[in-house]
Amino acid sequence: MAESLWKRLASIPLEVDGYELQRLEQPVTRGFTRVSTVVRLQGGGLDGLGEDITWYTEHHDREQAAGAVLPLQGSWTLESFSDALELPDAWRRWAYESAALDLALRQAGTSLAETLGREPRPVAFVISPGLGDPPTSTVVRRWLELDPGHRFKLDPATGWSDELIAELAATGAVVTADYKAYYAAEDAPPPDSDLYRRVAEGFPEAYLEDPALTEETDAVLLPYRDRVTWDAPIHSVADVEGLAFAPKVLNSKPSRFGRLQELLAFYAYCEASGIALYGGGMFELGPGRGQIQYLASLFHPDGPNDVAPRAYNDPEPRAGLPSSPLDPTPEATGFRWREAGANL
Repeated sequence: MAESLWKRLASIPLEVDGYELQRLEQPVTRGFTRVSTVVRLQGGGLDGLGEDITWYTEHHDREQAAGAVLPLQGSWTLESFSDALELPDAWRRWAYESAALDLALRQAGTSLAETLGREPRPVAFVISPGLGDPPTSTVVRRWLELDPGHRFKLDPATGWSDELIAELAATGAVVTADYKAYYAAEDAPPPDSDLYRRVAEGFPEAYLEDPALTEETDAVLLPYRDRVTWDAPIHSVADVEGLAFAPKVLNSKPSRFGRLQELLAFYAYCEASGIALYGGGMFELGPGRGQIQYLASLFHPDGPNDVAPRAYNDPEPRAGLPSSPLDPTPEATGFRWREAGANL
């Protein structure tokens, strides 16, 4: 599948006259303000959109201050455009590659789904709120009062008591527990093997994402390996092959791959290897959110995708938001998805 999918896209012509950068900024859940940069490629009277979701605000300040300085003008194919990009940072590269994909498909008068020969399907999604400090089950219960069908991806922390785990487990709504081991500073304390055990036992059907594997945690998680999944370490097929043990399931974040070709190779490898997938996001504020929903609809619509409509990232729960699963809403051309709830 990898070769056939990439071959369907690689030779599509792309005309670029120039590009612009747009700043997006919004307070989101977990008590911080998210900043991202929309890349708008222009060519032939059309435009193509991508979103740089690099985590650090200072990156966006620097890039936006520099402006449109990359030499992108010219006649390309998607493959030659990708080869010419001198952007080692995967998140930034993905913004330009996704914008190029959108523009090339729009110039060709076709859509991503049509070009790949895959039918968009309804997208299941979860909510991933923070639980506050100190952590409580309040926000989960508030969301469930609004819609008992909600499901959750949560980030266990040392402050999680047995009582809190029991409260959350009693809802039957926690489907993924993210240990977030790869986000800790180098001088952080060692992973809490007792927390790993209590979470794995307390949520007997939930995926266990991104644990740090030490002698102690590996022993704790050994009985649960079928539920262990990875996100932050996965940027390529080589990363999958280099894991300590073969996974049954993985989290797919397209922006971590940077190159569209590498992402398609990953999809193919997982399909051939029988590895289930679910998608994840990075608090996208613009077109990037719809694009990861689009990819989820084509490659892993039924997983516990952490790709809820943007309104779910607002600081407080509220009624009237779209429920899971999301109906497919691809636009007629390009790499565009009419995101449900984007204007709520």
